Amino acid sequence: MKNILLSIDFNGNEHLLIEQAFLFANSFDAKIWLLHVAAPDPDFVGYEPGPQYIRDSRAEDLRKEHQLLQKYANELNARGVEAEGLLIQGPTIEMVIEESEKLEIDMIIIGHQEHNFLYKVFIGSVSDEIVQKSTIPVLLVPLD
Repeated sequence: MKNILLSIDFNGNEHLLIEQAFLFANSFDAKIWLLHVAAPDPDFVGYEPGPQYIRDSRAEDLRKEHQLLQKYANELNARGVEAEGLLIQGPTIEMVIEESEKLEIDMIIIGHQEHNFLYKVFIGSVSDEIVQKSTIPVLLVPLD
C-alpha cells in the first residue's frame, strides 16, 4: 500500500480520521492524500452566481479550507508521514472516486455516521455511496 486517500468534510471529526490514516500510513510507509471536496460554485452548476459579496465570501471559505488542509498535511509530515492536501470542487462522491483513480489510491478512508431511515431515504449517505461505487477498498471510521 503506497497511497491512502483521506476524505475530510470539516465537520469536526478530522482529527479522528487523520489519526486513523496516520496509523495505516505509518505502518505501510504510505502517502496520505487529504482530500476535501467543496460544493461546486453556483454558476458552474447553472445557477446565477449571486452578488459579489457572496462570491467573495465563498472564495474566503475555500481559502480557509485549503489552509486547514495544508496545516493537517504539515502536521503529518512533521510526524514522519508524507502527506499532501487537495481541495477540489464538484459532486463529492464522483470527485472522491475520480481522484482515487487518478492518484492510484490503494485505500480510501472516510468517516461514517449512522442516520435514521428518513435521512437515508431523502438525503442518503456519502460514505455508503462511495462504498457501493468504488473499486478501491474503503475503510469506514465510525464517527458516532
